[in-house]
Amino acid sequence: MAIIAKMCPKIRVCVVDLNKSQIDKWNSETLPIYEPGLPEVVKECVGRNLFFSTNIAEEINRADIIFISVNTPTKTQGIGAGRAANIKNCELCARTIAEVSTSNKIVVEKSTVPVRTAQAVARVLQCNDKGLSFQILSNPEFLAEGTAIKDLLAPDRVLIGGQQTPEGLKAAATLVSVYANWVPRDQILTTNLWSSELSKLVANAVLAQRVSSINSISALCEATGADVSEISRAVGMDARIGKKFLNSSVGFGGSCFQKDILNLVYLCETYGLDECAAYWNQVILMNDYQKKRFSEKVVSKMFNTVTGKKIAIMGYAFKKDTGDVRETPAMFVVRDLLQEQAKLFVYDPEVTRDDMWTEMNYTCGINHENTPTLDAAVTTATDPYEAMDGAHAICILTEWDEFKDYDYTKVYEKMCKPAFIFDGRNILDHAKLREIGFEVHAIGKPDPLAFTDL
Repeated sequence: MAIIAKMCPKIRVCVVDLNKSQIDKWNSETLPIYEPGLPEVVKECVGRNLFFSTNIAEEINRADIIFISVNTPTKTQGIGAGRAANIKNCELCARTIAEVSTSNKIVVEKSTVPVRTAQAVARVLQCNDKGLSFQILSNPEFLAEGTAIKDLLAPDRVLIGGQQTPEGLKAAATLVSVYANWVPRDQILTTNLWSSELSKLVANAVLAQRVSSINSISALCEATGADVSEISRAVGMDARIGKKFLNSSVGFGGSCFQKDILNLVYLCETYGLDECAAYWNQVILMNDYQKKRFSEKVVSKMFNTVTGKKIAIMGYAFKKDTGDVRETPAMFVVRDLLQEQAKLFVYDPEVTRDDMWTEMNYTCGINHENTPTLDAAVTTATDPYEAMDGAHAICILTEWDEFKDYDYTKVYEKMCKPAFIFDGRNILDHAKLREIGFEVHAIGKPDPLAFTDL
């Protein structure tokens, strides 16, 4: 919404929420999320044509176009638990719009939703008792955290789905005219509603599939002496394949990939497409395997025990340039090493301890009540050298650029020997680290201690 305000100064944009605390933060100098470039955009537009408010009814009535941009989490209980998306929030938004509107509106699904969610939204809106007309559009977002501003300013495409009726096509054209203020018209795609809704799930599923595909090869590389980076380069130079999302790692995380694939799996099962469901579920199983494989390697290489050993966890966000910890691979590694009774020191430049524990409790069920030793076992460091000082091992779990620039000679001198580095993102100079004295293990990289013919 901030980018629409920036690029369309004549259009009034207002973001509304029930949470006054969140709205107050958006109206302050300290925004509630970390995203490079976002503070500058908000500062430029806020008070001019960008506003944040809790007065939902007033702003709905004032609007011509309403975007539904709410969370659609995976259900935790009931039918489809663990796979199906819970669209309760979308329905609640539709009911509020129907209740308070006094004029016709265009309602746009911005949230990632199961295919045919627009049908449910439309039925709720049509039940208004004021004779109002609502046109439903789907306009999924394809941005990536950490590069969101760049992605929105120069998108690969903008996708708008609507009913193929005169009224639906007119509504779609209205939204097209908004994006056309800065996006070339041939990059604005219009489809039917169901194609648009499903496209977002499929886009995330295919991206995650590529990550799991190369991660499966990383295990084979470690077993045979091949180098996954060299394979990624060779494969990615094929124009039919391309080089993006072929970097092997400890696994993918974030709020979208796993949730959307599980949603896709559930949709396939719902329509009796069991083989299709099993195919996409394997992407999740491979990601789980990769995270577990990393944890097991840490334990096995450190003489099959990490009990009481200090291990520096470098990075907790699911990727660099964000503070988002949802489904982060680091959390699962921390969980595994906690079970092995290691002493963990976590450093991340953007993640708070509270956010760490909130996600750990929500996803892994680990909290201070059922794990009284949690605070003693996990220390959050504010300085990276503090986290690594005296450690037996370092685990690189987020690809923060600053991790490449540390004085590892200084780090090595203060570590217990042998000093281990487990690079879960393949961002460090492994040859240089070995010259310093480290024993280095990385994803999909041949271990010189295991092979004599490299």
